[in-house]
Amino acid sequence: MFDGFLALQKTCEQCALDYDFADSADGPAVFIMFIVGFVVVGLAMWVEFTFMPPIWLHLVMWFSLTIALALALARPLKGVMIALQYHHRAEEGRREK
Repeated sequence: MFDGFLALQKTCEQCALDYDFADSADGPAVFIMFIVGFVVVGLAMWVEFTFMPPIWLHLVMWFSLTIALALALARPLKGVMIALQYHHRAEEGRREK
């Protein structure tokens, strides 16, 4: 499905499905922000109130975790959004003549 990290191939290697319909737009990014934000903020608050580490440690831990989670979720969520778009036959609106 993918040609590179997030770029789509022109067609599927297995079934020759044309991926011209696929446009996940900002969907995966929105879900990544919600999921990663919930996890990181929740953990940061728990660590702050439980251990009270210095601010530099917070910055190192949470910046690293945010980047790692965002990169780990980007490809699977883009694949899910494209699969849902295909399943529901969602396409851009077309103007009738």
